Amino acid sequence: MKFGIFYELQLPRPWESGGELRLYQNALDQVELADRLGYDYAWEVEHHFLEEYSHSPAPEVFLAAASQRTKQIRLAHGIMQLTTTHPARCAERIAALDLVSNGRVEFGTGESASITELEPFGVNFDEKRAIWEEGIRAVIPMLTQDRVEHHGKYFDMPLRNVVPKPIQKPHPPLWVACSQLETIEMAGRRGLGALAFQFLSADAAHAWVHAYYNALTKRLDKLADYEINPNVAVVSYFMCAESDEEARRRAEGVPFFQFALRFYGLSPNRERPKP
Repeated sequence: MKFGIFYELQLPRPWESGGELRLYQNALDQVELADRLGYDYAWEVEHHFLEEYSHSPAPEVFLAAASQRTKQIRLAHGIMQLTTTHPARCAERIAALDLVSNGRVEFGTGESASITELEPFGVNFDEKRAIWEEGIRAVIPMLTQDRVEHHGKYFDMPLRNVVPKPIQKPHPPLWVACSQLETIEMAGRRGLGALAFQFLSADAAHAWVHAYYNALTKRLDKLADYEINPNVAVVSYFMCAESDEEARRRAEGVPFFQFALRFYGLSPNRERPKP
């Protein structure tokens, strides 16, 4: 078993001058400490327009900064949105980060679960899974081959050599965001590591892991020619403090996190939960 830390870069109101600067600097300090303590992963999300819930639109910048302050910890995209970024730009950013970190990148991908994020980029919410699948098919050759072209429904690129190329061969480990049992099974079927964003009991987590490996071993159907990553990462939480009272007070952020997931993670025409 391996352990990591996971960042959304949340900043609830009321906002204060310099709050975002402190948020970023504190998180980078924590990643540096986690590296010294022997943690295995530092995960950083990509979100857009989700005020309070996540002020992290450019994870490659945060992870690049962390790479210069750490030595061993894996620097993980959790995730990069393939629905809002051209595959060539994804490949370029992943490869550049792999170079500056000396081969420590984990390449997590996802669709985005929110119309709040997708609509400003002109992405149809109902097509996000198909866009993500095409993005995977397109980005892998860009990381592994010298000259590639892609002509699909959602992305088009003439014959080009996407540079630079990552240190890790054939490519950094691949993950996909999962928030339901259905996407856990999809990750296994596609041979991608499952990054499970959900608050689960131990029994539920066990069931998800079983479902993942059942799909991986019995129904493997890769989207492209990539190396499988047969792993499951489960996001969990705990609260440490000098007293039980202080721990409970600080844990008030957990209900906020759960509320934010429900508030932003909606398809069109669904009623938002009340604060």
